Amino acid sequence: MKIGIDARFYDESGVGRYLRNLIKSLSVLDKRNQYYILLLQKDYEGFTENKNFKKILADFKWYGFAEQFSLPNLLRQLNLDLVHFPHFNVPIFYRGKFVVTIHDLIHQHHSMSRSTTLDPFTFRIKQMGYRKVFKVATSKSQKILVPSKSVQQLLVAEWNVIKDKIIITPEAVDANILKIVDKMVKNDYEKILNKFKIKKPYLFYVGNAHPHKNVEGLIEAFLVLQQRYPSLKLVLSGYDHYFWQRLKQENQHKDIIYAGFVTDDELVALYKGAAVFVLPSFEEGFGIPILEAMVCGCPVVASRAGSLPEVGGEACLYFDPALPEDMVEKISRVLDDDGLRQQLIKRGSKRYKQFSWQKLAEKTLEVYNSLKEN
Repeated sequence: MKIGIDARFYDESGVGRYLRNLIKSLSVLDKRNQYYILLLQKDYEGFTENKNFKKILADFKWYGFAEQFSLPNLLRQLNLDLVHFPHFNVPIFYRGKFVVTIHDLIHQHHSMSRSTTLDPFTFRIKQMGYRKVFKVATSKSQKILVPSKSVQQLLVAEWNVIKDKIIITPEAVDANILKIVDKMVKNDYEKILNKFKIKKPYLFYVGNAHPHKNVEGLIEAFLVLQQRYPSLKLVLSGYDHYFWQRLKQENQHKDIIYAGFVTDDELVALYKGAAVFVLPSFEEGFGIPILEAMVCGCPVVASRAGSLPEVGGEACLYFDPALPEDMVEKISRVLDDDGLRQQLIKRGSKRYKQFSWQKLAEKTLEVYNSLKEN
């Protein structure tokens, strides 16, 4: 088959990480199908082709007019048997056969004005456009790939998608993170902590600061915890976009450290040094940071929302994200009970191994091959 993969998110976080790992794993697994990898100009030169993976320039920014009109023309010219869109932003006028990956429904459930920098009118128009495109993605696709049972259930309940159309392909930890963990010794990560002027003990969070991530709830819980543990710090990491900047302005505190964007080496060090990793989200489609923390030997306390219990299993302690006092209680238990801490670390060291990008790619390839016309 001639298969196109829309990789315009290739260098982004989130969907980009999914794409990079999927394409890398497919290039090892599949020597039969011919792949056409659609890339923005900024990623085109850096992408390495091989015998059955050809790069195609598709310099159309996502969520724009060119995506809806120019991208379908390019796909038709390539005469593809199947296209994989790794996000719901499917061109509504494309008539070819396609599969789509839907990572979560967060943009629908948390589409409040606090979650945007747009004016109310533009925001409303944008939301209407999103729903139209999402409807096309769910109804016209041959198959829908999702990272968790939680997302599958939401699509069935809220969009009337037939359950059998939805294939669950769980995500995993990047191979690069695993390599760094294997080679990093205590001196290495202590140097990195010193660079950020971080002193133990500290709680750690990594991700974005959109309202659904509930970072404000974590800060509220931390301020309560600090009354009991005066030396405790809170380290927050993520791309320094608008929502982080707003959060920083509203929550200046000498023991809250905003680390900004960190490299993979720095990320591993921050996990390794943390007393607890906390993921307080109101909703998640998967939750890779839970698995990353487990790889690094860091105990995890997480929200009971969305897919997180599905990912963490019995290797996490869970709280109600709407109750900061519940978050406080669960974090306190790990800080106070070394036996519980070691138990969570031990369970986590087994749990993350149940997930791999190779398994995801194998399942995805099964979907591609199942759609081949006889």
